[in-house]
Amino acid sequence: MSWETVRLEIEDDVATLSIDRPDALNALNVETLEAMIDALFEAAEEDVRALVLTGAGEDAFIAGADIAHMQDLPVEEAREWVDLGHEVADALESFPAPTIAAINGYAFGGGCEMALACDFRIAAESAVVGNTEIDLGIIPGWGATQRLPRVVGDETARRMIFLGERLDAESAAEAGLVGEVVPDDDLETVATELAKRLAAKPAVALRAAKESINQGYEGSQTSGLDYEKRAFAGLFGTHDQREGIDAFLEDRDPEFE
Repeated sequence: MSWETVRLEIEDDVATLSIDRPDALNALNVETLEAMIDALFEAAEEDVRALVLTGAGEDAFIAGADIAHMQDLPVEEAREWVDLGHEVADALESFPAPTIAAINGYAFGGGCEMALACDFRIAAESAVVGNTEIDLGIIPGWGATQRLPRVVGDETARRMIFLGERLDAESAAEAGLVGEVVPDDDLETVATELAKRLAAKPAVALRAAKESINQGYEGSQTSGLDYEKRAFAGLFGTHDQREGIDAFLEDRDPEFE
């Protein structure tokens, strides 16, 4: 499959999904969101073991949603628009392999929300992130009101959402919004190296770990712990479980499927 505004490249079990609208600072319009859904589905069908999300060009990861599209939306169409954005963010969050947001440049509004839906976030030194929707007379609509407080805490999330405060890369790292800040020229290399490290891990166990963590956010701690127990026990008897333990006991490197 090919798309006008999205590129998907797969190499050595690692997928790189690039938003390719540099002239629009990679802002997300309907075409791009629908293409992202298709690309994520294709990457999952290819059984990739890690996925990197990034933006084309040097200026922006994803500068946000397409504001011109939102200008005159009636309520019913606004609901369709918000549902489409949620579909993409949910697809990232539930993607069957670990996902990494490689944040280059601006990540505002919907761009920040797509990064929040990823498992890992690495920022270039020039990156700036924020949920700036309040200055448009709206609120975040693609998940930030729920995901951001879990990542940065209640106070910081309220400042970012209520005041539209923007964080540079170092401030974002201090807040826990990104896990690592690297020189701009090193971002692609560092993200790819992390993806390769993840791809070398046992895929079935990684998927179970991701699903267990996500389950804890979706329900009570009790239901999350019950899910964890079932996922843990279900890994026993798999090739990777046997190989991992055998390799440990035999003092050698494991060879996972």
